[in-house]
Amino acid sequence: MHWIGVVIAVIAFLLIGVFHPIVIKAEYYFGKRVWPVFLLAGLIFLAASLWVAHPVGSSALGVLGCSCLWSIGELFEQEQRVARGWYPRRPGRK
Repeated sequence: MHWIGVVIAVIAFLLIGVFHPIVIKAEYYFGKRVWPVFLLAGLIFLAASLWVAHPVGSSALGVLGCSCLWSIGELFEQEQRVARGWYPRRPGRK
């Protein structure tokens, strides 16, 4: 039996799940202007995944990089969710 696929799936599931609250907190404290940080981190993690020889490590870095890039769009959507009143707006922000 090969467990590597299951291990990669669990890592992907956990990383994607961790990014949901990260996006919410990032939008709350910084707004959507923090998107370049997610872009830079995503590109760095994707580039690092190309250099890691171990399949689990490479896959984890790839999923992490793609999660960072996906979070850029989620930041803009989170701003709309806040505008609709689905999430709290940070006091003092226009």
